[in-house]
Amino acid sequence: MFLFDWFLFRWHVWTGETGERYRFRITLTRKAIPEAGGIYIFVRRRFGFFLQPLYIGKATDLRSRLFGHERWWEAWWKRGATERHILPVRTGTDRARIEEDLIRRYQPRMNDMLVPRNGLDAPANSKLRRAWLWRQWWKNLFRLGRKHPAH
Repeated sequence: MFLFDWFLFRWHVWTGETGERYRFRITLTRKAIPEAGGIYIFVRRRFGFFLQPLYIGKATDLRSRLFGHERWWEAWWKRGATERHILPVRTGTDRARIEEDLIRRYQPRMNDMLVPRNGLDAPANSKLRRAWLWRQWWKNLFRLGRKHPAH
């Protein structure tokens, strides 16, 4: 039983668009939320093992932000959120970078989409921009090999 509790209620690793891995703590109660800045994810758990992020956000004080969060009721009541995942992060620039990285990877339903459509809409963060440009280069490389039928 201990292993089952540990798997469901201790921590979970979310991987960003850049491939960087972030270890989030799963919280079910208000006492488990720290008074520090960080990233949070509202998650819907299905069949015990399948996790779907519904909303990803950042806060300078997680406890005060999550107690009265305006999106939690929508996530819980309408979308079936079951838990909150929390990652304490000290600096604001790291919080912004991690949030953008995770949103671009998972594209949660309740977040505004941060999917770049062209070069002018590329990520603002230099690390994310380099990863996006690299993927675009590879996509374009494989498109060059295709022959388009003559009209």
